[in-house]
Amino acid sequence: MSNEDLRTAADVVLARLVGDPSGTARLREDQWRAIEALVAEHRRALVVQRTGWGKSAVYFVATALLRERGSGPTVIVSPLLALMRNQVEAAERAGIRARTINSSNTEEWDAVRAEVAAGEVDVLLVSPERLNNPDFRDNVLPQLAAATGLLVVDEAHCISDWGHDFRPDYRRLRTMLADLPRDVPVLATTATANARVTADVADQLGTGGGSDALVLRGTLDRESLSLGVLQLPDAAHRLAWLADHLNELPGSGIIYTLTVAAAEEVTAYLRQCGHTVTSYTGKTENADRQQAEEDLLANRVKALVATSALGMGFDKPDLGFVVHLGSPSSPIAYYQQVGRAGRGVEHAEVLLLPGKEDEAIWRYFASLAFPPEEQVRRTLDVLAQSDRPLSLPALEPLVELRRSRLETMLKVLDVDGAVHRVKGGWIATGQPWVYDTERYAWVAKQREAEQQAMREYATATDCRMEFLRRQLDDEAAAPCGRCDNCAEPRFDPSVSPAALSSARGELGRPGVEVEPRKMWPTGLAAVGIDLKGRIPAGELAGAGRALGRLSDIGWGNRLRPMLTPQAPDGPVPDDVARAVVEVLADWAKGPGGWASGAADAQPRPVGVVTMASHMRPQLIESLGAGIAQVGRMPVLGRVEYAPGSDTAHIPRSNSAQRLRALDGTLTLPAEVTEALARASGPVLLVDDFTETGWTLAMAARLLRRAGAEGVLPLVLAVQG
Repeated sequence: MSNEDLRTAADVVLARLVGDPSGTARLREDQWRAIEALVAEHRRALVVQRTGWGKSAVYFVATALLRERGSGPTVIVSPLLALMRNQVEAAERAGIRARTINSSNTEEWDAVRAEVAAGEVDVLLVSPERLNNPDFRDNVLPQLAAATGLLVVDEAHCISDWGHDFRPDYRRLRTMLADLPRDVPVLATTATANARVTADVADQLGTGGGSDALVLRGTLDRESLSLGVLQLPDAAHRLAWLADHLNELPGSGIIYTLTVAAAEEVTAYLRQCGHTVTSYTGKTENADRQQAEEDLLANRVKALVATSALGMGFDKPDLGFVVHLGSPSSPIAYYQQVGRAGRGVEHAEVLLLPGKEDEAIWRYFASLAFPPEEQVRRTLDVLAQSDRPLSLPALEPLVELRRSRLETMLKVLDVDGAVHRVKGGWIATGQPWVYDTERYAWVAKQREAEQQAMREYATATDCRMEFLRRQLDDEAAAPCGRCDNCAEPRFDPSVSPAALSSARGELGRPGVEVEPRKMWPTGLAAVGIDLKGRIPAGELAGAGRALGRLSDIGWGNRLRPMLTPQAPDGPVPDDVARAVVEVLADWAKGPGGWASGAADAQPRPVGVVTMASHMRPQLIESLGAGIAQVGRMPVLGRVEYAPGSDTAHIPRSNSAQRLRALDGTLTLPAEVTEALARASGPVLLVDDFTETGWTLAMAARLLRRAGAEGVLPLVLAVQG
């Protein structure tokens, strides 16, 4: 087939893909060039093009043409379920049979494998996590590599730890690439990669250096997007602005928040104001996510209030706006998220509403980066000394890392060859491994530079689109003529008194339930602690209350400065004390509360016990005394730390490590034990904040064993 005939055939497939019965749809020249490289030349290609450019058209058209020539199925490595659902539907329009293997359809995996083996599947979409699943890696991946007609790596910036969304599972692609026959074409695509990330991805895919790979990098301008920033005084003004102006934004869209707590707060408030919105976060159940996506696609909601869980792969061409309630830490991440808007409409609004809490949230996520060498070496030593594979729960008591961070670290070590994932857990390979101090330091430095760039973006007086394009090394960057700096601002920052009052009321409403710990962490026997299974009912804390979450945009903004390690100690501020009293009143009158009048109401607290603290003793003691005075009950004393306890170094990592450090550390003075013996009812256990919940759990166990009929934790803040 000549190239001219091949292009004609490609345009026919494109017409089916886009639903053009007239058959007049034509590929753009750069799309055709990529398809030609894949189908006619069997080359490897890296395509860095803006959202909406048509990257999926390239791999679906190439798939159809390659399948007609007898090639095996296309394997697409795709990071998010939303993207997979969109891709399957798009493939069906082009007559391409697509199936997926991901965490949400485990019951279908065997059937999908059988269909692939029978040649009944044209496109198989695989989540990157599957690539390092032992069964998939050892039994399925080799077969796929042998049969694949085209390998597509979507959102390829995830391969690079220079990128904003590095995912170590993606680096397992090296194995698949190494096993691919050299004449199997490979396509990597992304919309968000600067020059450094592009070079790194190309190198890791084997498309860098002296290879003959085709690199297509286009302009990143988005003519439909009008960028703007609104600097508002506080979180209440930002919420009120949304309530007043959401319906002025075109069509339906996305409101991004930086945390799950903020997404839930914003959703609840906007619903109270009569707006049809739905939250979409990493904690949203899969079925609810799918329903939320469908509602937005069908314009049944004005907006999804989302975290970065919706950051990639959501395909709604007529999305009319993207608003960020809080600034992402990276201009590359920001460009990617705003790129969801305006793909199929002439005009879309993009607004950033930065907040004072943004930088604290940036610092928190930065703390989850690759661990220091000492912790990595400790993990390798533990694995090397074990005579069997160790699962994550078995490793946790032995290393000071939270499970999510531990798992990410192990995946990186796996790619580096230092560990290997097998059935039952992880093993050390014994291969030499070098901690790349220079690289990790440079990655951290790049993150700091990106944060500074976002500060500059928010206060920029020059073109905002040009600024973002330069951050992505777009050499064609030029003033857009559309943003609020190039043209006149399009939105009034004013808010109505009624909206501001209701927003302040919503954000100022105190009270968050604190769920008690009910199960001991697994693996404690390995560190000499004889606790396992369910915590006995007679040693269990009850459900508690907190004034707020440190991650929310209401009380979080008030509490965060008070509870930083650098904050001076002092008596509890009056406004905080009043809010705690309000929490207590709501708690008492709520379902099952001691003042609710319900038949199953819990007994009224009969006293207050405080937690000892080396950092904030005045804060906690004054809080406990104030609660006791208002509630007309005695302060029974303090849960103390045993003499010589090194409380400053109790780890705030995983549950097992924290419990290990707390074991034997807490003690009750005799006067507290005597007071509990005289008391007849539950006690309030008062502390400044809780992160893992284990200090409260261990203190409650101590108090219950000393005779307390119940323990009700009350803290100022919860982490998360």
